[in-house]
Amino acid sequence: MVRGWGHVLPNGKQRNLDALAALARPFDIVGLQESDPGSLRSGFTNQTQALAERGGFPFWSHQPNRRVSRIASSANGLLSRVAPATVLDYALPGRLGGRGVMLARFGEGETAWTLAVTHLSLGVASRRQQLDFLGELLADETRLVLMGDFNCPATSREFEGLYRRTALMPPPEPIATFPSWGPTRSLDHVFTAGFRVNEYRAIPAAGSDHMAVAVTLEPLGNVSPAAA
Repeated sequence: MVRGWGHVLPNGKQRNLDALAALARPFDIVGLQESDPGSLRSGFTNQTQALAERGGFPFWSHQPNRRVSRIASSANGLLSRVAPATVLDYALPGRLGGRGVMLARFGEGETAWTLAVTHLSLGVASRRQQLDFLGELLADETRLVLMGDFNCPATSREFEGLYRRTALMPPPEPIATFPSWGPTRSLDHVFTAGFRVNEYRAIPAAGSDHMAVAVTLEPLGNVSPAAA
């Protein structure tokens, strides 16, 4: 059984971190966007590390990708109950810097699979560049989960290159994730290849302006549930 979760973190108040850690605790793997790696905004708290400790996740990693002096910073983050074999960071192209994708590989041989956590730009042209980059980066992956805030619906034309180059399938149905107080836009997604999606839903993420996306996945072929 593989479970994944993605959302945008709020600004680091302790009660929000406690609530998010409680929300994350039932899951095996959590992907984070806009997780502050330690700036004035978060009281110089590494939010990914704090969530890992409070949620009981023995493995965590983060990819700082944006910093405004020491006032504010953000990162992609990963919480996991299973040790990844490797974790790699890549900068994404775009008109403005500060976007990235984090790749974590789990298992070995026939049980191996890859998780990618990302947060794309607001502009259409930059998103198309970023999705084309992801398409090339992930083209050879047969068992793959790509999650994050994509700032557009999964049916947008800029996804055409990603679908053409990779084995990734769009989510089973569009779910509205933004704004969290009255969701009308589908911006946050989990794409899969080599997995059966048994559950796909949006859940509130304490203090965030985005809903979280929660999925329950069943591996196809020879992927061992223990590797997830």
